[in-house]
Amino acid sequence: MTSTGGLSPATRGRLERELEQLREQRESLAPRLGEDPLGDSADQADLLERAEVVSRLDRRIAEVYDLLHGGPMTEQVSSLRSGTQVTLRFSDGSVEEMVVVGIAEEAEEDASTLTADSPLGRAIAGRQKGDTITYRTPAGETSAEIVQLKPPA
Repeated sequence: MTSTGGLSPATRGRLERELEQLREQRESLAPRLGEDPLGDSADQADLLERAEVVSRLDRRIAEVYDLLHGGPMTEQVSSLRSGTQVTLRFSDGSVEEMVVVGIAEEAEEDASTLTADSPLGRAIAGRQKGDTITYRTPAGETSAEIVQLKPPA
């Protein structure tokens, strides 16, 4: 159910729309950047701010383009494949179901997701149902039991 580049059709569509919007924003700022800063220091500050915005847009345009066209992204180092369904039971007894995504942009708004290269994803890689994993979070080390690990069909 993935298209070229390992992206789902929905993710590819979202990224293509984002790329189009970014290019439109970039295009709308470009003509004003060539204007001479003949005004006061406020005009010059505005020009510098617009240049920073254009620089951020350029970086994101390159990032989205690379995601869509299989550019410089590094190989996935984890054996945890995109689409894998994971159910974890944490030490406090709570249970969470998640789906592995290849890149953060693939995350669905209504689904709990994790990326294969996240600390949790790396802890799950190569493990099986019944294993206890430990991984680092900003709040410290956490452990969980793998209740279910179902690779994509």
